[in-house]
Amino acid sequence: MNAPATVAQDPAAKDRILSGIRARATEFQALRHIPQDVVDQFKTLGVYRAFVPERFGGDAKSPAEFCRLIEDIASADASAGWVASFGVSATYLATLPPETYAEIFRTNPDTVFAGAMFPPQPAKTVPGGYEVRGQWPWGSGIMGADLAGAGIKVEGNDTKLPLIAIMPRAKVEVVDTWKTVGLAATGSHDIKVDGVVVPPEWTFVRGSKPQMDDRQFRYPSMALASQVLAVVALGAARAALDHLHETGSRASVTGGPKPCARAYLQTEYAKARSLYLGARALFYDTLDEAWEALAHDDAVDRDLHVRLRLVASKAALDGAEAARMAFALGGSTAIEQGHPLIRNMIDAASVAQHAFLSEGTITAAGAAMFDEPTMPGYP
Repeated sequence: MNAPATVAQDPAAKDRILSGIRARATEFQALRHIPQDVVDQFKTLGVYRAFVPERFGGDAKSPAEFCRLIEDIASADASAGWVASFGVSATYLATLPPETYAEIFRTNPDTVFAGAMFPPQPAKTVPGGYEVRGQWPWGSGIMGADLAGAGIKVEGNDTKLPLIAIMPRAKVEVVDTWKTVGLAATGSHDIKVDGVVVPPEWTFVRGSKPQMDDRQFRYPSMALASQVLAVVALGAARAALDHLHETGSRASVTGGPKPCARAYLQTEYAKARSLYLGARALFYDTLDEAWEALAHDDAVDRDLHVRLRLVASKAALDGAEAARMAFALGGSTAIEQGHPLIRNMIDAASVAQHAFLSEGTITAAGAAMFDEPTMPGYP
């Protein structure tokens, strides 16, 4: 199968796609998922091939390059950015046997993977592999996936990390459960599997060491998993701030000074914009530092590893706060259903609620800095 040519190097084509996504945000909210034609547009942007090695037809991008793309998509629509962020799955799948990985991506470098990992469900060992049954929540992006993964636990397998069984999306039932206010269009429904047998070579241990040595696969996987989500909050914050800047010069309906002429709005807007810019700059600088380190070292050092997690949490939390500040400056019209300011505020806040990015991860970074016990995913 030939993958579509990407338009990532064509700014005009990319802008047209992002403008189309922005214009359809209300449609996505009603659907509660990102439609297939938009997932296909993600493919032309290079979302799913970004981390795939060039020998399999991919682009082998750096984490920072990928995150900048996701931030751009999220600034058009946060739910679209969230779904696109799972293009990172090409790095998770590097823990598969290389032959399986090659079978997936050499055939189609733009393969879309979505998974629901927790809680792992019991799976029986049967002839041919593992018999998978159960129902899992949080299947973000499952509506547009080619392959689906489900977390399982197999008797005799003592690993503390979940074993992920991969199967064709057609063998998975989607259970319509996603009815939220934040990130409402991500289609993060439950997935249900009823007796699908998955060969061992189509399973991998989430969080284990990849079986290939490409630079993107040596980048700390849990840090990357948190970063690709965090930039969705940065994208939503950018969109909220841009909207406020665009509308601030319009005449007030009350006959008073236009919003941008009011001292309090000037001050608070500058504070919010600086919060966003500071978090963003630290975020990308740290990602670039790690990528450069991996050009000549096998792994990043412990201090940098901790900072990679910390800057993701900061990006999510500061992005959420910047979006909140923009909403607070938006006046009474900002409370209207579907208004860009309230939607971006809630979406950014929802990103910061994720277990990889919440306040507890800031505590974990501090604990790691003092060599105290911390949660999994920190060195």
